[in-house]
Amino acid sequence: MEFDAVLLPPRRADSVARGFWRDRTINDELDACLADRPDKLALTSVERETGAVRRLTYRELATLADRIAVGLARLGVGRNDVVAMQLPNGWRFAALYLACSRIGAVLNPLMPIFREHELAFMLKHGEAKVFVAPKAYRRFDHETMARGLARDLPSLKQVLVVEGGGADDFDALLTVPEWEKETDAAAILSGSRPGPDDITQLIYTSGTTGEPKGVMHSANTLMANIAPYAERLRLGADDIVLMASPMAHQTGFMYGLLMPIMLGASAVLLDLWDPSTAADLIRAERVTFTMASTPFLTDLTRVVTETGEGVPTLKTFLCAGAPIPGPLVEQARAGLGAKIVSAWGMTENGAVTLIKPDDDDRLAVTSDGCALPGVEVRVIDADGADLPPGQPGKLVVRSVSNFGGYLKRPQWNNTDADGWFDTGDLAYRDEAGYIRISGRAKDVIIRGGENIPVVEIESLLYRHPAVAQIAIVAFPDERLGERACAVVVAKPGAAFDFEAMSGFLRSQRVAVQYIPEKLIVRDALPATPSGKIQKFRLREMLKEGSL
Repeated sequence: MEFDAVLLPPRRADSVARGFWRDRTINDELDACLADRPDKLALTSVERETGAVRRLTYRELATLADRIAVGLARLGVGRNDVVAMQLPNGWRFAALYLACSRIGAVLNPLMPIFREHELAFMLKHGEAKVFVAPKAYRRFDHETMARGLARDLPSLKQVLVVEGGGADDFDALLTVPEWEKETDAAAILSGSRPGPDDITQLIYTSGTTGEPKGVMHSANTLMANIAPYAERLRLGADDIVLMASPMAHQTGFMYGLLMPIMLGASAVLLDLWDPSTAADLIRAERVTFTMASTPFLTDLTRVVTETGEGVPTLKTFLCAGAPIPGPLVEQARAGLGAKIVSAWGMTENGAVTLIKPDDDDRLAVTSDGCALPGVEVRVIDADGADLPPGQPGKLVVRSVSNFGGYLKRPQWNNTDADGWFDTGDLAYRDEAGYIRISGRAKDVIIRGGENIPVVEIESLLYRHPAVAQIAIVAFPDERLGERACAVVVAKPGAAFDFEAMSGFLRSQRVAVQYIPEKLIVRDALPATPSGKIQKFRLREMLKEGSL
């Protein structure tokens, strides 16, 4: 596979000179852990449904990575070959990525909830040579799906099945034979290690607006984000990181897989989210840090509050992906005792902004934080001029962690000659430089010439006790151009209607023009595999009359 990461070379010299690109790969970080702390616990892998637990020290993890790497080479996998993997969080996920890195292969992590439609596109577009899938996960037959897909994918040479029990069984081929002891193992492991600017990860965007795009990252771009992220959060070798967010998503991959190894810390990997299990793990494993989206924080806070069993070791919960309601921060601070940190980022660049541990708690509600070192953010108007504090505009980012480009789609890279990446988000900043995401550029609703602050109204409605999920989208109007429609999922057993919505917003002293003029209550909202609401689908459904 040829990777067209055209955005990397222009910024290499500057990123190295400023000390953000350290020219190290995950191989260097794992080797350092093997040398300095070989018998320290590297990860604990927990399968919720079976109760299986596997613990690996850094020595055991490095051995497993070498073993799988040589096994992959035996299957014909080499430098720049793509290995796609649809596994839940666990030791196999971590070991397989590390193995790919040993021989210069590129990992393409795929969400376990993807099905034929998504996978057929991604596996073909990414030219995957090997596809690793579970035999079954959450009562779905992944093996049959994988073998069916393979028939129409000429680049796919091998399907490996975890716990498949057949000739293509993942463990039987890669983790059981002691490939690392073979006579040619040393030559294989030393002969094709990737450089820091080689592509190490191909990860597809969630597709909130249409066709997924293959985001290319190098070791330098990933690590240039993780190092300042960990430094701001004061994380180090003594921390224990719980990762229940999918590792096939950038959150889990960067901060649950890579970051603990870079810090020489320990990770606890949970394959399926369950707040009671998570609370038990935090207590049993003495977890100090976790990162997840708002629903995870809501669930964990509820369980801890209801049971009265605390999680005293948990110092920080970083919450990203959606605005955090003010009452939730108050409840979480009281129930968990942890600092709640708000953040914003993208698959293309990792975390971009986050509040600081010493910041007032209110900033977790009112902002998405300030830029990390190595990151610049601007809020600009349609002509590219910087806007003053408080005025919303287009958010652009120039970062040492920006991606290398979209695979085979350089025309979509959205990056100008000076390195500014158009995020597609709207935001405003305050006097201190903290930003607040106010919506997606494509989600703007202009009602009679007045821009409706969509995210602000959604955040207010999230506070209503009957609202579980909310999305506000436009529908056409002959006189005003557009009007706003609120699409809501009510909490179980709760009633919610137009009068309840409009009355609540009036009680919050919202301008009448900002109150949605239509309400639709549904059982669920269309969403990406990572949980982001697909507003483009809602707009289509409104247009088609199928909502």
